[in-house]
Amino acid sequence: MPASEAPVYEVYAVRYARHDRPARDNFIGGDPHDVNMPLDYFVWAVVSADKTYVVDMGFTIEQARKRKREYLRSPGEGLKTLGIDPARIEDVIVTHMHYDHCGNLDLFPNATFHIQDREMAYTTGRCMCHPLLNSSFEVEDVVGMVRRIFAGRVAFHDGAAEIAPGMSVHHIGGHTNGLQCVRVMTRRGWLVLASDAAHLYAHMEQGRAFPTVYNVGDMLEGHKTLQQLASAPAAIIPGHDPLVMQRYPAARPDLEGIAVRLDADPVAR
Repeated sequence: MPASEAPVYEVYAVRYARHDRPARDNFIGGDPHDVNMPLDYFVWAVVSADKTYVVDMGFTIEQARKRKREYLRSPGEGLKTLGIDPARIEDVIVTHMHYDHCGNLDLFPNATFHIQDREMAYTTGRCMCHPLLNSSFEVEDVVGMVRRIFAGRVAFHDGAAEIAPGMSVHHIGGHTNGLQCVRVMTRRGWLVLASDAAHLYAHMEQGRAFPTVYNVGDMLEGHKTLQQLASAPAAIIPGHDPLVMQRYPAARPDLEGIAVRLDADPVAR
């Protein structure tokens, strides 16, 4: 379907957790600035006139305690502030299988989960024999996804695939072997939810890489892919940057600091 005929979606980022960390921990090779450079944690909602899609599921309060993250609210509670009931969601796009992106499978009892072939192979293959690579995954999340495969509730994709008219997934890799981003048609044109293809705006702007990585070359080349997919650089939404909450307006006045609307014009500051 031509872009001019595709549905136009509303897109929301819901913040559910945060983590204070020094800037040096966010870049391969460290960072000369000895400042706090926190990460925010999001799930995303893509809303059309007749259907809502969720991108990623976040992590649980148990994981927050285990990994010493500040838990602001459950992702399910955050979605409900937008009137989105996780139990009624039919499609969840899983950008990758790290603990902070697929830790709430049970919140979506009626969903089909969209994932790249390479990500499922990666999380169940020989790379998981290495603690350096498996430490960002939770075994119960992986086992839970395997169970849903056998229940017929996983849709596999190999590279680029249309999820619905005006919305597609695209393999990026880099951060994990099967990382995918999500491209959505909005009133601003093509918007790209980068997820962890770029944790921060600074990664794209400075050509730098996040330390948790499967393939550095793919991560850096992925920044170019994001730019090719988006209508403009400002339409690329990084996966963990607190600046997202500053650059976009609250979904409603009472949701300040909780949810922002990404298809709206950025806020002038």
